[in-house]
Amino acid sequence: MAWMAWTLPTAIFFVVIASLLVIFTVLAIRFPETPRRGILGIDTTRGDRLFITLLGSAYINLAWLGLALGPQPYALIACLVYAAAVFRFV
Repeated sequence: MAWMAWTLPTAIFFVVIASLLVIFTVLAIRFPETPRRGILGIDTTRGDRLFITLLGSAYINLAWLGLALGPQPYALIACLVYAAAVFRFV
């Protein structure tokens, strides 16, 4: 894999995403849920909320970089707050 710039943060990122997918798959199998309707007005499941969280977090990080709002690790805090809000209200 010398063609790709694998660094420790890149590897951790992909391991975390893969772990989330495995965990949410196991949760869906062991504890099936009925979709719930949140503030978006659409029925969502855990997987839907995970997808919305990951997509929104990508945009938060891109905006953080583009607007030079501060050190990038602070964007992680913003993403965690966003994730908590999505899983609570969406």
